[in-house]
Amino acid sequence: MKTVAFHTLGCKVNQYETEAITEQFLAAGYEVKAFEEKADIYIINTCTVTNIADKKSRKMLARAKNLNDQALVVAVGCYVQVAHEKLEEVPYVDILIGNTHKNEVVSIVEKFIIDHKKMDLIEDVHHDVVYEELQIERQENKTRSTIKIQDGCNQYCSYCIIPYTRGQIRSRKPESVIREVKDLADAGYKEIILTGIHLGSYGLDLENAELIELIEELDKIPGIERIRLGSLEPNFITEELLVRLKACKSLCDHFHLSMQSGSDSVLERMKRRYRTSEYMDKVKLLRTFYEDPAITTDVIVGFPMETDEEEAETLEFVEKVGFSDLHVFKYSIREGTSAARMKPQVDGRTKQARSQKLIALGEESKKNYLTKYLDKPLTIILEDKVEVDNQEYLAGYTSNYIKVYLPSDKVETSRSGQRITVRGSCLFADGILADL
Repeated sequence: MKTVAFHTLGCKVNQYETEAITEQFLAAGYEVKAFEEKADIYIINTCTVTNIADKKSRKMLARAKNLNDQALVVAVGCYVQVAHEKLEEVPYVDILIGNTHKNEVVSIVEKFIIDHKKMDLIEDVHHDVVYEELQIERQENKTRSTIKIQDGCNQYCSYCIIPYTRGQIRSRKPESVIREVKDLADAGYKEIILTGIHLGSYGLDLENAELIELIEELDKIPGIERIRLGSLEPNFITEELLVRLKACKSLCDHFHLSMQSGSDSVLERMKRRYRTSEYMDKVKLLRTFYEDPAITTDVIVGFPMETDEEEAETLEFVEKVGFSDLHVFKYSIREGTSAARMKPQVDGRTKQARSQKLIALGEESKKNYLTKYLDKPLTIILEDKVEVDNQEYLAGYTSNYIKVYLPSDKVETSRSGQRITVRGSCLFADGILADL
């Protein structure tokens, strides 16, 4: 029996795609190994969102050949899409697959096994206007499943390479999404996460399809207790939308609202389509409809030409919003984007210093949010065991995305997948430690 191992870099979309490709190999009779084990085939789903992601992608491709120098190494995804000419010269990569043909990986691999010819399957993603169907029936997490419903982006923010690697927006047909979610519900999954490259654009390329309509249909599926949304643009949030979202009983009160900077002048250079006042209006609107929603975001520090004053504006705005969590990224030059040509670029030391300040502010903001839930009832869906400081815990998430830990000796493992209510006792790890 042929063996295959996978490694995924980057976003939840990549993770979903790897799961779907894994299922294709299992269905074809392959045995799946852990990546660090010796396997006949290694498939690396790459990322190119930053320079670090590029380096990690190259490192894992080389690592695969080191694990087994006779193995077939397949590079898939975003880094391949932009760097295939470089990778064509790399002797340890046998097959290059960009952001098309991911639903054909098994047949591509089997063709290589017969022909033994290096394969380069890179196409212009801007000419691909059809959503490439991928589907999963299982995921490692037995209660929570990510569902990819959209691909591509038409925004062309000045710093972002993704529109060039993923192409224009493409939406999955609603009936396909509904069918997959029903299958997952039948398999015992309780929570689904809807994700895409630009989630809010779902349906714009289809007739009679909108994201809110899809959510309303998924909300009707028996067994699905929670629907969680991936990253949204601020402009997607409207009062009309929230009236309908609030009526969906399974929709989680957790919103990842893309921000990138708290300075209007930086947002303008980034070619973002909102300003801080509009962003704050959306936050206030969410807090009008939901009692205490989790609002999380991403921030890029050290954007080209960013001044000390602009940095201070971002710090002040982050503090003003009061996020429940904050993801901080140092700006990374992406060749081919307009930001790469901006002068002056911020030096690495300054980026690091600004990053540390923002991370510290984000940690304080998260602590403030979590503290409000101590000694209060917390409803979670139990997931699998996790280990913290050599101790075992069962973990689960609240609807507003607070991670809750229970000592494994206080709850039966068989209750995994069940909804239970516990009481928060103290801050712990990246969440809250609770008692029954």
